[in-house]
Amino acid sequence: MSGAPEPRVTRDRDAAGRARNSRPRDGLGRPLPHGMTGVPTTPEDLVLPPDEALREAERLLAAGRPFHAHEVLEGAWKACDDDARELWKGLAQLAVGVTHLRRGNEVGAVRLLTRAAERISPYAGNAPHGIPVAALTVWARDLVARIGDGPVPEELLAPRLSSGG
Repeated sequence: MSGAPEPRVTRDRDAAGRARNSRPRDGLGRPLPHGMTGVPTTPEDLVLPPDEALREAERLLAAGRPFHAHEVLEGAWKACDDDARELWKGLAQLAVGVTHLRRGNEVGAVRLLTRAAERISPYAGNAPHGIPVAALTVWARDLVARIGDGPVPEELLAPRLSSGG
């Protein structure tokens, strides 16, 4: 050993200096080794209007890509006004909970789905954009109750995020 310091690994950074990850990802958002082919990802800076974000996240959930749905919902959460911020954060957590479940992490799924249900439930009486908050809260709690009882049916992993469509 020479005693010289280890070379520092540099991370991908955006123009503002925030860490980015250019590694390809699998369908559940897990990083793959450099050089492998992954699935198309949601751009990290994507911000859609609320109704469009709901439709796109719902489409991604139905396609079995909850990690990518979370990215869409996270963009909406970061761009929304303070009155709805916790709702959008909770919707993103619902998608992360499904991501954990699809990855086989039941403990993480239970934690995120429970936290998401608690975060969105206060909006049940006055949810913007036709978001069926009461139904999503019931869905998340029912899903938590099923975890550990065997495989969860696919159709339960893609909740409706809007009353339209």
